[in-house]
Amino acid sequence: MDKMNTMWDDRYAGEEYVYGTEPNTFFKSTIDQQNLSGRILLPGEGEGRNAVYAAKSGLQVSAFDISMEGRNKALKLAEKEKVMIHYEVGEFFDLSLVNKEYDAAALIFAHFPPQIASKYHHKIADLLKPGGLLILEGFSVGHLALRKLNPAVGGPGNMDMLFSKDSIQRDFPNFEILQLEEVDVELKEGDFHNGISKVIRFIGKKTG
Repeated sequence: MDKMNTMWDDRYAGEEYVYGTEPNTFFKSTIDQQNLSGRILLPGEGEGRNAVYAAKSGLQVSAFDISMEGRNKALKLAEKEKVMIHYEVGEFFDLSLVNKEYDAAALIFAHFPPQIASKYHHKIADLLKPGGLLILEGFSVGHLALRKLNPAVGGPGNMDMLFSKDSIQRDFPNFEILQLEEVDVELKEGDFHNGISKVIRFIGKKTG
């Protein structure tokens, strides 16, 4: 994980917010439409754009990442927007936020290495209260062809780090599916998400 930490610290080290400061469109629309309240967990939160929007919407935010530079930027953005977020850095299972329950969780382009992805997904599901909402948008396995045509669109180059509808249903079996689709979207998110992308969008409600 050390090389991964270094990569993300290097990416986030500058003054610019490399994915922008506006929330992800799908995340924002879901938060707005679902009228959520309570506590939300944001894994792989990077520079904090979604965490800050959630806090501005009245949610109690817990976020984590492996990048200290990402945390620093997120807290700076939260201060600018006059909201509070709780943000930890490190390996998920070592963090204090795994000892809490959540009313919602959001995985927004949170692509974990294949050896830990399912383990993380299962733990995130466990931390949700019954009736809790899971929101996910991430690059699909079909995205690789688009990435080859336009590297500026971003996303992992490793097929095993990408999502499919089958992988979502496998990793989150105890959820009522409110939305699950593979769609083409045009991303305009900072320097690293630009262009037509193929993504999986999932909204699930925990059933037990």
